[in-house]
Amino acid sequence: MLLRMSTLFLRTLREDPADAEVPSHKLLVRAGYVRRVAPGIYSWLPLGKIVLENVARVVREEMDRMGAQEVLFPALLPRDYYEPTGRWTEYGDTLFRLKDRKGADYLLGPTHEEMFTDMVKGEYSSYKDYPVTLYQIQTKYRDEARPRAGILRGREFVMKDSYSFDLDDDGLKRSYEMHRDAYIRIFDRLGIDYRICFAMSGAMGGSASEEFLAPCATGEDTFVACHNCGYAANAEAVVTPAPPAVTAEQPAMEVLDTPGTPTIESLVTYVNERYGLGITAADTLKNLVVKVRTPGSDEVRTVVVGVPGDREVDFKRLEAALAPGVPEIFEAEDFARHPGLVRGYIGPQVLADLGITYLVDPRVVAGSAWVTGANEPGRHAAHVVAGRDFQPDGMIEAAEVRAGDSCPRCAHPLSIDRGIEIGHIFQLGRKYADAAHLDALGPDGKPIRITMGSYGVGVSRAVAVLAEQRHDALGLVWPREVAPADVHIVGTGKENQIEVASELAESLEARGLRVLVDDRQGVSPGVKFKDSELLGVPTVLIVGRGLAQGVVELRDRVAGTKEEIPLDQAVDRVLAACLPASSA
Repeated sequence: MLLRMSTLFLRTLREDPADAEVPSHKLLVRAGYVRRVAPGIYSWLPLGKIVLENVARVVREEMDRMGAQEVLFPALLPRDYYEPTGRWTEYGDTLFRLKDRKGADYLLGPTHEEMFTDMVKGEYSSYKDYPVTLYQIQTKYRDEARPRAGILRGREFVMKDSYSFDLDDDGLKRSYEMHRDAYIRIFDRLGIDYRICFAMSGAMGGSASEEFLAPCATGEDTFVACHNCGYAANAEAVVTPAPPAVTAEQPAMEVLDTPGTPTIESLVTYVNERYGLGITAADTLKNLVVKVRTPGSDEVRTVVVGVPGDREVDFKRLEAALAPGVPEIFEAEDFARHPGLVRGYIGPQVLADLGITYLVDPRVVAGSAWVTGANEPGRHAAHVVAGRDFQPDGMIEAAEVRAGDSCPRCAHPLSIDRGIEIGHIFQLGRKYADAAHLDALGPDGKPIRITMGSYGVGVSRAVAVLAEQRHDALGLVWPREVAPADVHIVGTGKENQIEVASELAESLEARGLRVLVDDRQGVSPGVKFKDSELLGVPTVLIVGRGLAQGVVELRDRVAGTKEEIPLDQAVDRVLAACLPASSA
């Protein structure tokens, strides 16, 4: 491949786009890789398309290597396939819905579990046909409420999704591990720094689930890590170690006057000074009221969530725990319809009588005593004991996770970082097979319900993640595996420098390299140098004023090094710099 910048469809920018907030968005636009069409929707220009296809190639090669087979489904799908699984409603507002001219409902596919299941059901019927793994690389659609960060969180994106179909759970575990190993190879080849974290399954359903997260300061996901045992988890999936139940006798519940205590801090100060309780914020029980909507229906239920008062409710953890239900904060009009809930003074003592579901943090164990609301204005209750004065309806992981919290595996302190999800693997089980009645006829003539796994890689997102992780003050720094070219040759434009640059480009292309040559006439050397730094090709060859002395300059964009080399050695030196990495 030989790309000539004199004819290449490319326009670089010197200023960051006004709407760009993160480095990948700024640099991919400035370097002419993508252009915004609408919020969350981007066009790919030639260099960007090459990088995107290089990422897809790596993904495809590793999927083929593990024995998966590629198919392709339409993006426009009829509603009928998504009704039996409930996802027509479960996806809520994130699903792009439309009608054809006859009024029939369609959607733009966010994922394709239903379609893969139906395809396998239509083609396979015997236990001898299994196991099988199918995949596709295709454009997906989600109506993000707040598309941001360029192609990191878009409404249209390219994704690899694959699905395994097995006869039993042991087969599913093998398929899961094969995908896990393939993902490790994919992200290693792409040069992405990543962590494998326990995760929530969300609208996908299923049991075992892990995320591949790329650590990044601009990431939307929070994850925890234990440097002692290697435990890592998305914050939404972190399990709180529950303390042992309290068996000691507790004093009787006591209602206290607590005027002028609108905050946990003011409440703790007041009851310690006035009543001598000697408590901290961790001894108080904060109760958050939410209304939980069921997607696709008018059903709304009231739920109260109890967490220790020294912690805030993490709404993303709350959403994950209540999925597919969608929680919303109680407003003044909601409290008006529930006079039994006294805003600012809610305690769990009356919730059972009110018929309201009460879910508590795992730290709220049987026998533990709390200071909490007394369900009367200006009053709180002390010595409110779980299991005696109130009975939770269940546990919920909704409290914020903090650095220093105990690891659920080894009890050492956890660290917290931010990351971007680049891959997700699920053991779906039989949710979709049950909905589609996907069975295989066993050797005894009896039906066997197929069990499934689902596995995704964000192909277009991986481009943005690489830009986030692999850039410097000058521009992008692509790993060779995905770079738009192996070498960027710059002819500075005086005398025969462009001519020699073009000859070198042709020689290197003939030797198997992907070459980008800057052969533009009338463009200053400074502009060409800045473009070579911005575009991020890992090896740069400068044919400049040193040509008069028979030397050219070889630059390593990754290491930041420069070296003058003889012109007659240039081809061999560039090959030596490029081929080992590209063939590894």
